[in-house]
Amino acid sequence: MHKRVLVVEDEASIRDMVAFALRKADMEVIHAADARAALSAISDTPPDLILLDWMLPGMTGLELARRLRAEERTAEVPIIMLTARGEEMDRVNGLEAGVDDYVVKPFSTRELVARIKAVLRRAQADGGTGSIESGGLRIDGPAHRVYAGDSQIEIGPTEYRLLHFFMTHAERAYSRAQLLDQVWGGSVYVEERTVDVHVRRLRKTLEPFGLDGLIQTVRGTGYRFSASP
Repeated sequence: MHKRVLVVEDEASIRDMVAFALRKADMEVIHAADARAALSAISDTPPDLILLDWMLPGMTGLELARRLRAEERTAEVPIIMLTARGEEMDRVNGLEAGVDDYVVKPFSTRELVARIKAVLRRAQADGGTGSIESGGLRIDGPAHRVYAGDSQIEIGPTEYRLLHFFMTHAERAYSRAQLLDQVWGGSVYVEERTVDVHVRRLRKTLEPFGLDGLIQTVRGTGYRFSASP
């Protein structure tokens, strides 16, 4: 089955170039010129991946990404941000909004297609189907849900995979490179700073339940999950 990609880009020339490259890569393409059209396109059936321009008229791509992550039906749809903003803080802001990857303009369509395929592979990979309980947290693998006691925790797809890995490998410290390899699949397109961003997002998700301390920083090494202080 062809993967369905929604391209949200207000510049027609870029939209057409990207659509042509994706169709050549055997993907189905739908497109939108702004956030309103994107939400309309998503209303019936969410796509397999969203390619989202940062600078859109009306609602920005960053604002749209946050909205999509907050809605249950689109919370786990992979998002790649297209942006002319290559500064580190801009990339961090995108990752913190729930974006899975970003491509800085100008870009080659060959690289873009490779990134899309890499993100789709990560999304299809087993992100943790087993169930486990530790430190007051419980992961229901078959249901893909996380609980603190009886309360369900709303959690993003990358944070879910990261938490599942941590909990199934508790009390062991992992470097950022090791976490990239284990959770992101060793993609050459993801940098180590990404780990820090998602650990911070994971801690923020657990904080209202008083469980953010389970994710510990190991100075000089990386991170570990531990139910011990």
